[in-house]
Amino acid sequence: MSATLDIEGPAAPPRSNGELVFAEPWESRAFGMAVSLSDAGVFTWPEFQAALIARIAAWEGSAKRDEPYSYYGLWLAALEDVLTSVRVVSTDEVITRARSLARRPSGHDHRDHSDHPNHPDHTH
Repeated sequence: MSATLDIEGPAAPPRSNGELVFAEPWESRAFGMAVSLSDAGVFTWPEFQAALIARIAAWEGSAKRDEPYSYYGLWLAALEDVLTSVRVVSTDEVITRARSLARRPSGHDHRDHSDHPNHPDHTH
């Protein structure tokens, strides 16, 4: 990974014993997408860091503090900001895809896939 993560400061990802912490599978996917796209040269890591810091600052300064803090929610929003700023995707595409994903049933990533051929419990 060529991206240099902040260890401290507003853009530092959650860690436990030095390891990155992801509460949900989508968080690690959002993390991986940002790092991979930066490594591929779609945007620079400083561009992403600036977008993330701006998102965090906006959340901290917002009057709606009743909304719980979600580091990776802000991470994903920053990724969307960067991708739209470099014109990889349009804002309309992001909104359409977000709405589509929001309509998915709760827990769709956590169903039992033991019938999938690559699942360790699959019986042939």
